[in-house]
Amino acid sequence: MAGVNTIYGSGMLELGQTFSMEQLVIDNDIIAMERKAMEGIPVNDETLAVDVIKEIGVGRDFIGHPTTMANIELASDPTVFNRDMLGDWRAQGSKACVDVAHEIVMDVLKNHVVAPIDPEVAKKMEAIVKEADEAFLKSKN
Repeated sequence: MAGVNTIYGSGMLELGQTFSMEQLVIDNDIIAMERKAMEGIPVNDETLAVDVIKEIGVGRDFIGHPTTMANIELASDPTVFNRDMLGDWRAQGSKACVDVAHEIVMDVLKNHVVAPIDPEVAKKMEAIVKEADEAFLKSKN
């Protein structure tokens, strides 16, 4: 890829004038897919389905074969984007990704428990802030 190592603006709408938790969830999904792509996709006889090609034959239908479905998420495994066939997606209620993202937001708001910061880490953070405050006050004199 282009070598970017910072992603900015997750969850932002209208050039940062508005923030959406649902957009944050969607952006997180996109970022996860990008990171997965940057890891690379394993290429070997199994992922290339060499035995399946021999079994089915060149020019035939591989889409419905269990190997295809087993390897379909190798490139990425999105949470909010539904990759099912159209009929299956409709049978599941035709939820748009923003609706799935909203359900995730509501679940996180209701159920997520924030792990407390390790006391040693908190102590180091407080020392850094104290040092910065002292340096700032010194620069004002």
